[in-house]
Amino acid sequence: MKQAFVALGSNLGDAWAQVQDAFDALAQLPGTRLVARSPLYLTPPWGVLDQPPFINAVAQLETTLSPHELLDALLAIERAAGRVRDGQRWGPRTLDLDVLHMADVVLDDERLHLPHPRIRERAFVLVPLNDLAPDLHLQGLGRVGDLLEAVDTAGLERLP
Repeated sequence: MKQAFVALGSNLGDAWAQVQDAFDALAQLPGTRLVARSPLYLTPPWGVLDQPPFINAVAQLETTLSPHELLDALLAIERAAGRVRDGQRWGPRTLDLDVLHMADVVLDDERLHLPHPRIRERAFVLVPLNDLAPDLHLQGLGRVGDLLEAVDTAGLERLP
């Protein structure tokens, strides 16, 4: 089994419930165990600013799925939550799931880049990832805790 981290986000409909349901769906994936879930955070939008705030979190998994099998499973969970991929980047969505990291995997192909190439820019990913794995070293990027020190976390609010 490989350790993997997945980012979760939603800002349409009942975003809190969408993220909670996604955690449950991750726990049901074949050959996969949900090891830990970060707290939920209310975060300002990133990229496209004229949209509602997001609920964001990170899941830690152990899985026998390959990186592409995990990606396909995440896309299926998104579709089940009503996500329609229309080509718009960084806009509003019912559910967004991204593979952030898989242990001992460096990948750069047309479907998947690991570790996720924009982790270092995104406080909404680094804050919950740091809750789970501050000492995790992301190949080519550095230690999560160090990456977090370099981003602006203003506007992120940990939810009860």
